[in-house]
Amino acid sequence: MQIRFTQEKLPASIEAQVEAGPAKYDKDKSVAINYQRFSLIAEEKGAVIGVLDGYTAYAEVYIDDLWVDEAFQNRGCATQLIRQLEKQFAGSLFDYICLCTSEFQAPGFYEKCGFELEFKRSNKRNPKFNKYFFIKNLR
Repeated sequence: MQIRFTQEKLPASIEAQVEAGPAKYDKDKSVAINYQRFSLIAEEKGAVIGVLDGYTAYAEVYIDDLWVDEAFQNRGCATQLIRQLEKQFAGSLFDYICLCTSEFQAPGFYEKCGFELEFKRSNKRNPKFNKYFFIKNLR
């Protein structure tokens, strides 16, 4: 066996294998993967001022990225994106919203939005890279 590292997009044939294998495994276990990427886009006067990117998998909603243009920060845009996400998935088959953020990013913001800290992984070399794993119950 040989293993190679790549930072290139996988060829379509390999992507198909990567998708088919887990899909078959999940089906064999009678579990629905429910994988779907999504974005919430905040606009003002036709300009994009914020984006929340994420995906669903199994019974959870995951936030990948939350970005707000610097000129619109501290004006409630990020909070509104979070609230819209909650509305989008309220009453759905999904149980939780999950995310991971770093010390230098916004752990306090997510707590203010009602997320609960599941655990913190400390980075002894650089505390700015401490990781906070948050969850919010949709039920």
